[in-house]
Amino acid sequence: MTIGFQYILLIMAGLAGMAWGVPAAHRLRSPLDAAAAFAVLCGVVLFALGVLLLFIPHFFR
Repeated sequence: MTIGFQYILLIMAGLAGMAWGVPAAHRLRSPLDAAAAFAVLCGVVLFALGVLLLFIPHFFR
């Protein structure tokens, strides 16, 4: 069994999206806070996908 270390970039991108989006969703004005909340959602999805593919590299095959 091999671990797909290339998926660490997905985890880092997800963490970056969440780290930027959570404070920005509270700081920005009305039309832009929805975009920041969407960035948090995308960050959560990227993080979960990265963790899944890191430990189970051939999950979607």
